Amino acid sequence: MPSITTQQGWSSYLSYHHCGHGLCGSHLLRELTFIVDANGYAWARNMKRLLQESCVNVSKSPEKCLTDSAWVNLQKRYRNILTRGEKELPPIPPKPSGKRGKLAKSDAHNLHERLRAYESAVLLFANDPHVSFTNNRAERDLRMAKVKQKVSGCFRVEVYAHAYCRISSYLQTMANKGYNPLIAIQMAIAGDLDWVGGE
Repeated sequence: MPSITTQQGWSSYLSYHHCGHGLCGSHLLRELTFIVDANGYAWARNMKRLLQESCVNVSKSPEKCLTDSAWVNLQKRYRNILTRGEKELPPIPPKPSGKRGKLAKSDAHNLHERLRAYESAVLLFANDPHVSFTNNRAERDLRMAKVKQKVSGCFRVEVYAHAYCRISSYLQTMANKGYNPLIAIQMAIAGDLDWVGGE
């Protein structure tokens, strides 16, 4: 079975074709809340409610996914909300002649288009028990690498970047198992990892 990434909508993630993709529900709810507060669109309010209800239903399910009938109903409601949203959104003005580049669209238009284009990724959490509704844990794991990149700049040699990623991954794995980082480093240096399932 291919691995699945739950992500917040970065287009660069979608270039990875060797795995499935699930969009982070927390980020979508945040965007929908902003659109409701800024524009008061009913479709955004209804979509937010639908995603929240689905998340609760999935978490209560012993299989951590919806039944076939519930899944079909979710897809139907999801598409109906987007169809009504098309009528609620104002028309996009035509691109001025002679102007280059993409036409700027509102946040509401962009989110509506993303929800329509990536329906399977948005609703994957309800159909696959291995996919969580949110990517908060994965985002926390990536945050330190982004902080290092912003503060210290890029690595000068690729091998050092690989070493940083490997060490960070090891420490995060051990933290998830309940080990203090200093103890985890001591265990790695001593080669005492077999009994915790280390690599």
